[in-house]
Amino acid sequence: MTPATVEPLVRLPPGPVSLKDIPTDATPGFDGDKEAGEAALAALAPELADVQERLFAERTTGSPRRLLLILQGMDTSGKGGVLRHTVGVVDPQGVQITAFKAPTAEELRHDFLWRIRQALPEPGHIGVFDRSHYEDVLIGRVHQLADADEIERRYDAINEFEQELVAAGTVVLKCMLHISAAEQKERLLARLDNPAKYWKFSPGDVDERAHWVAYREAYEVALERTNTEVAPWHVVPSDRKWFRNLTIARLLHEKLLQMAPTWPPADFDVEEQRARLLNEVPVA
Repeated sequence: MTPATVEPLVRLPPGPVSLKDIPTDATPGFDGDKEAGEAALAALAPELADVQERLFAERTTGSPRRLLLILQGMDTSGKGGVLRHTVGVVDPQGVQITAFKAPTAEELRHDFLWRIRQALPEPGHIGVFDRSHYEDVLIGRVHQLADADEIERRYDAINEFEQELVAAGTVVLKCMLHISAAEQKERLLARLDNPAKYWKFSPGDVDERAHWVAYREAYEVALERTNTEVAPWHVVPSDRKWFRNLTIARLLHEKLLQMAPTWPPADFDVEEQRARLLNEVPVA
């Protein structure tokens, strides 16, 4: 049986984090199989699309509210799959997606949060970050792209930044897509088995696997240091793609329902406009 809300089941509690102790193949809050999970997502899609449309419509009243979905995870954890199968069920007009790559020369001339601020969603929108400012305390730590003092500064800067976003009307939903090293290996092999997926493979993905433990440790520190009350982390078991997609959809739906966006009232006389249409001269 599916519980009323999934957030408490995947929300990271405060305190030290041990990702080894969080299963990657569990299905908290759902006791069905893949077929049932996909059916549940299909059933939820119209409700998710409806409440997202209300948020998009609400912006016409001057509301500053918006939702920012931050997706982090190791390579092949499924950020693209979430975009296609979960975010893809809502009206694309109200969605802004940014996939952060290695910073450009211009971006490197600024503080690490500069390019993030440029990509924030507009009012009424769902913004999605495929990777994010967290790369600067993950890759930065693993590959020593910044010194220890700078990495420490960035944790505090991230917390202040997200506090600022929330205070200005942005709901921040942070999700770490949690997969095992074994599952990642299978997904990389599947790309090599399919010529249509060669473009998604990079030899660098194999190189990065040598740093798996270092990345896990970097994630643990980042999750602990930035798991705040206003912008908590959610660790979503992602070895099962269908469960990952369903859980992100349920989290989005729950957050949007909590925001409770409403349809804007008419700023014109409805009956007057109805009468004009009913009494207009027929078009020849």
